[in-house]
Amino acid sequence: MEGVEKLKELVEQSQRIVFFGGAGVSTESGIPDFRSTDGLYHQQWRYPPEMILSHTFYQNNTEEFYRFYKEKMLILDAKPNVAHKKLAQLEAEGKLTAVVTQNIDGLHQAAGSKTVYELHGSVLRNYCTKCGAFYDAKYIQDSQGVPHCTCGGVIKPDVVLYEEGLDDQVIRGAVRAISRADLLIIGGTSLAVYPAAGLIDYFSGSALVVINKAPTPRDSQADLLIQGSIGEALSGL
Repeated sequence: MEGVEKLKELVEQSQRIVFFGGAGVSTESGIPDFRSTDGLYHQQWRYPPEMILSHTFYQNNTEEFYRFYKEKMLILDAKPNVAHKKLAQLEAEGKLTAVVTQNIDGLHQAAGSKTVYELHGSVLRNYCTKCGAFYDAKYIQDSQGVPHCTCGGVIKPDVVLYEEGLDDQVIRGAVRAISRADLLIIGGTSLAVYPAAGLIDYFSGSALVVINKAPTPRDSQADLLIQGSIGEALSGL
């Protein structure tokens, strides 16, 4: 793959690598993305996915929200792919300091990554809105209709819905990691979702790499642009 040798060279020269990733990292594990031709936005539902995954819709149509969420967002048999594993390996080798992800599937941690900033939360964490009790994703998947806590409260996924703000602590950690990085690798993201995509502005290191199948708004700023599979690019390291 064109550009992989240059990527290898940049990785070897760097000591504080941060990876910023999106849905394209997990599509290779069988998790659908939102914006590709066969992504969730192009599938037919009674409401657009962007509406269903909003705070307002969750509050007003909780049952319909969960019908979509369980069918399309809870893919609990997905396994980490070569990209997840390679990033975990780079962290173990002391080269990569953090993964900043827009994904909510927990696959980076499943692959062994320790420092992961989940900008949009995780389907693996769910809390009762009344008493705060924790529930795992299996409980949500196995529940009928709207999942309820033993106290009677509705359980909500620890996922950032549209109209909701990002977690301050996660943002601070991600900003700190990106601002200290000497190499920032952006992979598998259209960089269309804000404020997450805006975090890249905190990078002032020596090299910016963009790996994505489709063009992104940051392509012109990249020191290395690889248009292709994130798994293929990283497996060459």
